Amino acid sequence: MTQATTPVGLRRRDVLTRSAALAPALGSALTAPAVLAASRENAPVNDILDMSAVSLAKALRRKELSAREVMSAHLERVDALNPRFNAIVSRIDGDAALAQARRLDEDAAKGRFHGPLHGFPHAVKDTASTRGIASTQGSPILKDNVPDADSLVVARMRAAGAIFVGKSNVPEFALGSHSYNPVFGITRNAYDPRKSAGGSTGGGSVALALRMVPLADGSDFGGSLRNPAGWNNVFGFRPSWGRVPSLPNTDLFWQNFATSGPMGRHVEDVALLMSVQSGPDPRAPFAQDDDPALFAQPLARDWKGARIGWLGDLGGALPMEAGVLETCEKALGAFASLGMEVGEASLSEDAEAMWQTAVTLRHWSVGADLQGFYDDPETRRLMKPEAIWEVEGYKRQTAPQLVTASEGRTRIAKAFQKAFTRHDFLALPTAQVFPFDVDQHWPHEIAGRRMDSYHRWMEVTLPATMAALPVLAIPAGFGGAGNLPIGIQLIGPRNADLAVLQLGHAYEQASAWIAQARPPVLRA
Repeated sequence: MTQATTPVGLRRRDVLTRSAALAPALGSALTAPAVLAASRENAPVNDILDMSAVSLAKALRRKELSAREVMSAHLERVDALNPRFNAIVSRIDGDAALAQARRLDEDAAKGRFHGPLHGFPHAVKDTASTRGIASTQGSPILKDNVPDADSLVVARMRAAGAIFVGKSNVPEFALGSHSYNPVFGITRNAYDPRKSAGGSTGGGSVALALRMVPLADGSDFGGSLRNPAGWNNVFGFRPSWGRVPSLPNTDLFWQNFATSGPMGRHVEDVALLMSVQSGPDPRAPFAQDDDPALFAQPLARDWKGARIGWLGDLGGALPMEAGVLETCEKALGAFASLGMEVGEASLSEDAEAMWQTAVTLRHWSVGADLQGFYDDPETRRLMKPEAIWEVEGYKRQTAPQLVTASEGRTRIAKAFQKAFTRHDFLALPTAQVFPFDVDQHWPHEIAGRRMDSYHRWMEVTLPATMAALPVLAIPAGFGGAGNLPIGIQLIGPRNADLAVLQLGHAYEQASAWIAQARPPVLRA
């Protein structure tokens, strides 16, 4: 069992073709009063920052740019915007970062490139152990925790040439989809700093959207790579479980919910980071054996005749804020423009049953992680109520309850398998609400229905987690009262990670508005 002296991150985390045109949604987003209020002070313009990660990597390898130039541009952007948005925390000294970049330039001059991320400034999600940089998980219990070793995914990014400039902010213990904590405070939405950035990869998604970093890493249990991507108009990918091994880990067999994954402003960028993060490790018994280079190949593919099924609100079972479904359904028109068949879909497992399964298994997973802190009165008093709720739920559990939940998870997997006999891919919103006010901990009501837990409003993300499926969060457009971003979860069959990215790439190519819809603070 995890003890209070063990960083929690060592255990885990770490129909519908109504319109293909989204110009009206984009236009209203660009003029929404709530958004314009955030744009009075614009960030300095720098073309380097608008380059895709793929283009940036090519420019560095061709020596058209130096790592020092790239680092200087990104540090300038961080200095300009991070005080307002609070995306990057535990920052390292800028001169130290530039010195690392200079050493990489010296290596490049000798023909030695460190990997696909050579010279990339990067802020590691604050749930991942990172050698030499405070890794707090947003908890005052761990505020002084400075690991002497990297987790596997961090080590892979470092070996690929990334220069770590700090950490990206998270909710305490990554619990909840609103990135605030008592150590560093609140991360604010890239499109309206009065709104939530989502979470738990909130800092990463905002840093990415505001061009503070070219890529972002994250982890996902209940939508942590999906909701913040949808709320900040970027792409976030939850891989099939086992595609990115979670190491070190004291439980290699039962802790199989959370997984690390990438974020990017373009799907090709997401695939680039996947080529670094993924791959087998002899210490991980369920790791996928595929060559990571699988994700470095071109993503172009013909999708004519493929079928995508829209799950919507699961047949009315999930409450949705007004505008969420309409915005997402309008975006589905892009798939029709690719020659795909877009239709309604359903899951054979009852939504309430899926929720109860997920809550039981989350109590068990999260509670086991945090029990050591809970059992010590000195550290328990530093835990937020939601963390205590998870542990106390875990401590009440019985073996028969876990068996029932495991059987329920099997039914969820079978329900998706059945749906995939009728559709090649499935789709759901990334969240049930648009970004809410930063001072609100979590939505307590949606469309008149009371939320009975801190994560009930994110119920829409949990079925795919339970089924261990690959999911790409793609921007859907802008809507709601504040014309704010929302996304779509693009769900593929087990291990169809590459196909999901290929389809997301095609969607991006058919949706030029995504790249045009820059955060207001970046508009000249």
